[in-house]
Amino acid sequence: MLKAKTVNIIFLVIILLLVGFDWGNILSPWWYALVAIIYLNIQAYGAAVLSAEFFMPVKYQGDPTSNKIAITFDDGPIPVMTDKILDVLSTYKVPAAFFCIGNRVTDYPALTKRIYDAGHLIGNHSYWHGALFDLQLPEKIAIELIETDSAIENVIHKKPNFFRPPFGVTNPMVASAVKKRGYKTIGWSIRSFDTVTKNGSVLFERVTRSLKGGDVILFHDYSAATLEILPKFLDHVAKLGLKVVRVDELLKEKAYA
Repeated sequence: MLKAKTVNIIFLVIILLLVGFDWGNILSPWWYALVAIIYLNIQAYGAAVLSAEFFMPVKYQGDPTSNKIAITFDDGPIPVMTDKILDVLSTYKVPAAFFCIGNRVTDYPALTKRIYDAGHLIGNHSYWHGALFDLQLPEKIAIELIETDSAIENVIHKKPNFFRPPFGVTNPMVASAVKKRGYKTIGWSIRSFDTVTKNGSVLFERVTRSLKGGDVILFHDYSAATLEILPKFLDHVAKLGLKVVRVDELLKEKAYA
């Protein structure tokens, strides 16, 4: 896969070649506009598709030849909804990973501790999950990550190694902050889109139609549709002969510092 640095070099060379060829101003400005449009579209794709690993390394899938998968939940902890998710996971005796928003950890430490005490993994998902998170300077992003680490450490006495960017968006600013803090960025191979899908049947079909060993599934704590299909989903996983493990086991990475 192409990386940001490689793309930047390629397009710099293209621009220099155009300028050299166009020494007599014989080219239409549209040639330069076309190059700029293509470049910006590649950058946008790289920012929006986490598994492209365009700006930074991302772990998003385990061994596809295994019979193991991992399920993850973003944006919690959320009273009532997270509690119900935990109840289902407890009934089925399966582990999960919860990428928590720092201010919610601060507001609901007992619920955060319940997640951890039940054997689930807790990861960093920024402190505010703001719409402009990725547009901040690296220093500001790092402050959010540090604050989230501190909130989590205050509850479970461990610093998370795993980070998942809000909205799955990355760019050079996010990459710089993550690199300095030494996180492992965790993505997914199946995105449920349960934040917008209200129909349980549609959601179930989306997350099961190509389910296989090595997959990492992205859910959200607050999705009523996810809560609705979770037992059925776990039954389906068992019927396929797949086993749910924690994402750190699936990816063979250390969860905490």
